[in-house]
Amino acid sequence: MKLSNERMANHTFLREMYADSYFPDAVVKQCEDVLVALCHEIEQRKPANLSALYELSHAATEQINALEQAFEEHGSEIETTGREAIADDFARIARAYGFSDADFEELIAPRNW
Repeated sequence: MKLSNERMANHTFLREMYADSYFPDAVVKQCEDVLVALCHEIEQRKPANLSALYELSHAATEQINALEQAFEEHGSEIETTGREAIADDFARIARAYGFSDADFEELIAPRNW
């Protein structure tokens, strides 16, 4: 299902991670799927405030946390480039859906990476 938000529908998620051979594309794709699913959740639930947005973003962050072992199995980890790419996409998602006042650290507060 295509995203209704044009900015996110046309966005290339995790571009920096895909461009770096250190990150296995199959696992990066799983991270991308989490971010796209977050966009779908926002579009369906239409969070009314930051607290509701953070609830959704925290669940997505925990899903990405769960992929850490998959990265390790491929000799990789979510290190600086990965952390920045993922965090940037969470921030981009928040802005695209009208939450420009979101605290970007709070969006990914439960992260292990």
